[in-house]
Amino acid sequence: QVQLVESGGGLAQPGGSLRLSCEVPEFTLNHYSIVWFRQAPGKEREGVSCISKSDGKPHYVDSAKGRFTIFRDIVKNTVYLPMNSLKFEDTSVYYCASVFLASSPGAAVATAFIGSWGQGTQVTVSS
Repeated sequence: QVQLVESGGGLAQPGGSLRLSCEVPEFTLNHYSIVWFRQAPGKEREGVSCISKSDGKPHYVDSAKGRFTIFRDIVKNTVYLPMNSLKFEDTSVYYCASVFLASSPGAAVATAFIGSWGQGTQVTVSS
């Protein structure tokens, strides 16, 4: 399984913004849906947002609605996750993965292809 590459994390203040990027191999977005998930130390993996391969329809976990936006650029082979109004609880390592189902972030994480996610990108929200 070819790994996706995450970037764009960093340190932000509460209320601030970051934009995560997920670089995928060519033609991946034609064949796979993509999920962004996060995992903090000692916590379960949590699906944050996913985007369908067929129509680009986005889905969000409740805590991300109205703050995060997922979109894809098929020409650039990249999926983006701009994050606004960041909160302390958004602190985590964020990963992107190719998935089989994208009906919801939870379903997407459950069907993620093992080995498709990369090293992740750290997002730290701190004052």
